[in-house]
Amino acid sequence: MKKHNFSAGPCILPQEVLLKASEAVQDYNGSGLSLIEMSHRSTEFVAIMENARSLALELLGLEGKGYKALFLQGGASMEFVRVAYNLLETKAGYLNTGTWANNAIKEAKFFGEVVEVASSKNENYNHIPKIYGVPNDLDYLHVTSNNTIYGTQMKTFPKVNVPLVCDMSSDIFSKQIDFSQFDLIYAGAQKNMGPAGTELVVIKEDILGKVSRKIPSILDYQVSIAKESMFNTPAVFPIYVSMLTLEWLKGIGGISVIEEINNKKAQLLYSEIDLNPLFKGYANIEDRSTMNATFSITDDKLKPAFDAAWKEAGVSGINGHRSIGGYRASMYNALTLESVGVLVDVMSEMERKA
Repeated sequence: MKKHNFSAGPCILPQEVLLKASEAVQDYNGSGLSLIEMSHRSTEFVAIMENARSLALELLGLEGKGYKALFLQGGASMEFVRVAYNLLETKAGYLNTGTWANNAIKEAKFFGEVVEVASSKNENYNHIPKIYGVPNDLDYLHVTSNNTIYGTQMKTFPKVNVPLVCDMSSDIFSKQIDFSQFDLIYAGAQKNMGPAGTELVVIKEDILGKVSRKIPSILDYQVSIAKESMFNTPAVFPIYVSMLTLEWLKGIGGISVIEEINNKKAQLLYSEIDLNPLFKGYANIEDRSTMNATFSITDDKLKPAFDAAWKEAGVSGINGHRSIGGYRASMYNALTLESVGVLVDVMSEMERKA
């Protein structure tokens, strides 16, 4: 039976990417060596790294605009630390819209003063704050574009006079925006880009080198730029799969094409949630994420039957995060409209039988 993978991350990847990646594990391009046993200094892998970084900038529309793309290790959680280490001299602002934004705030406090410009924590992160002021004396403002756990997403970003930093771990490459409004973007690979084990960091170079503290080499963005993401041994396989995924995205027409598909998937599922009295959405409607739809069943007595039905249909990975319970359907780039249709059919059938 075909599985319909709605997992929040690690998550679904394009089938053609998985096929190419599996072949490379056995023998990379007829070299007689597996990709995962080749030197990261080899001609073959250096070309992979260069292509991956170049594709990232191309798809984001940031080529020739003073940005560098890095593939590093440690996940977005490491970037909570790296960002503050490299940019926070005195005071930074953070928009607190979810668990990971809250964790970023905790890490930044080790390096200087942190101002929460706004927060939806008191409402259990069910919306994105809209009205707030941003001080002009911040070293940077940090926002999280999509909140995986709670299913909220920023539809617009604040216009500020300070560097803007964005954690895009769960919606990067999913919709068209002006990426040049950000001075630093980071994203764990395991949502829209590849397997867990690497993260993409895109930095406008002119914001670096302005803090007075000494930065350990492994945490210094300038060192990583100088070493072209290879200060230490990079995550060879995750970077290769990320490259393949970016090639796949470019091949289907880029971000504009995938955005149309993503909007159709989200519209299909949210329409069912709103029209079906057995289900209720979690996030405020205007802030709903196209990547992560969070919802609950209105009658707990029906939960066992619903769980059995979606599992029987081949649906996988829709249990909600322990923070809010219920269900979460993650609809990342590689998930098909067909898979969303299968879940919607299960939900519709539940209503018919109720």
